[in-house]
Amino acid sequence: MQKKTKIVCTVSDRNCSTEFIESLYNEGMNVVRINSAHTTLNSSLEIVKNTRKVSDKIAILIDTKGPEIRITEMNPPEGFRVKAGDIVYFADDIKGISGNFLLYTNYGDFVKDVPTGANVLIDDGEIKLTVIEKKNGKMKCLVENDGVIKGKKSINVPNVSIKLQSVTQKDHDFIVWAIENDLDFVAHSFVRSKADLDEVNKIIKKYDSHLKVIAKIENREGVDNIDEILDNCYGVMVARGDLGVEIEAEKIPVIQRSIIRKGHTKQKPVIIATQMLHTMIDNPRPTRAEVSDVANAIYQSTDAIMLSGETANGKYPVEAVKTMTNIALEIEQQINPSTDIKLENVTWHTAEVLARSLVYATCQLPIKAIVIDTMTGRTGRYVSAFRPKVPIFSKCYKPYVMRELALSYGVYSYFVSPAPSKDDFVKESAQTLLDEKMVSTSDMIGVLAGSFGVQAGASFIEISTVERMIS
Repeated sequence: MQKKTKIVCTVSDRNCSTEFIESLYNEGMNVVRINSAHTTLNSSLEIVKNTRKVSDKIAILIDTKGPEIRITEMNPPEGFRVKAGDIVYFADDIKGISGNFLLYTNYGDFVKDVPTGANVLIDDGEIKLTVIEKKNGKMKCLVENDGVIKGKKSINVPNVSIKLQSVTQKDHDFIVWAIENDLDFVAHSFVRSKADLDEVNKIIKKYDSHLKVIAKIENREGVDNIDEILDNCYGVMVARGDLGVEIEAEKIPVIQRSIIRKGHTKQKPVIIATQMLHTMIDNPRPTRAEVSDVANAIYQSTDAIMLSGETANGKYPVEAVKTMTNIALEIEQQINPSTDIKLENVTWHTAEVLARSLVYATCQLPIKAIVIDTMTGRTGRYVSAFRPKVPIFSKCYKPYVMRELALSYGVYSYFVSPAPSKDDFVKESAQTLLDEKMVSTSDMIGVLAGSFGVQAGASFIEISTVERMIS
């Protein structure tokens, strides 16, 4: 039995041997994630080369750092201690050295953009400040809790729109690098609206690349603009770490569920990320709460679940992937097909109707597998959206389409050359599944493909036993 929920694993340049990547792949990893915040272009290339050596079916995703506000360098380097009730000031000077209750940031209009009454969160919310006055180019803030303010720490301002540049120079360099090295996805951080995606898509269009954009939802603006974001990207990642800093923790599960539903109806892959098995960084077993977190994401019908520190620098990376796979296998048995779901943004209605019909047929007949062919991946995403209980085997005519479907629920892809005829495609597909021991000759399978060439799209369904199809 194959799991259907896809697993994204973060791989560090400090631990990226082919043996390590293969061990993750054998336990169920489908996508390798590279976090550009912690790698260089050269060190990232080593991860790409070793991943390709393991399997050409593994998709590779590069995660941009994105726009972020940080405190400038601090003097003294260890920072300074504050207590609740203290006053801290901000001023705008990106070259300023912070210290002695005066803070500067890497964003030149910080004081200008942040209004009186706003909350300023430092170091992922460890220190909370409230803006009480703006005067003479300085912003006066009240410290709400004890702690230490250090240099280079992150700053969040919940519910305030700050006009940061979406694509930094480092992001641009990594996106171009991803295009040049034939990567599959770029996960762009802190996407707030369609405008942020336009900047990334403009670079991709300039190079005429197939690179697909995953929008990372990490702030209130991204949540509020989720519909226009989904309409302008390939998929989304719910990055619950930064999202949890900007939005109350109790609201995150509701937001997660809503985004999964919206992505599902639009056939956009959704990745749920951050601290899914966090304790497995140091421990061989997860907590029951973590198991429930992973299970709930699968129950909610996410396409993919992600491991970060667990595989990047944890003590039990292989065990973490195996744990996710086992949870997925158990929970997926409880998920019924979604043949009544109303899909949005359908561009080829014939394929959508046939996909729905074939998945419905799997509920009425003893069909053991679905086989499709696809030029763009569209048919695969249609079938995936209906969440069949049986695996979807996709014959793809482009290698990058094969890897793109590594993010889609239930789809397992192959790169093939077009068959001479419809009958040849059906026969070859059935024979491949038989050769790989996915089915037996007496098993029934369903085929969804096209009769009028690979460019014309899906046009027929055929259901029969493997024996009849190959005879």
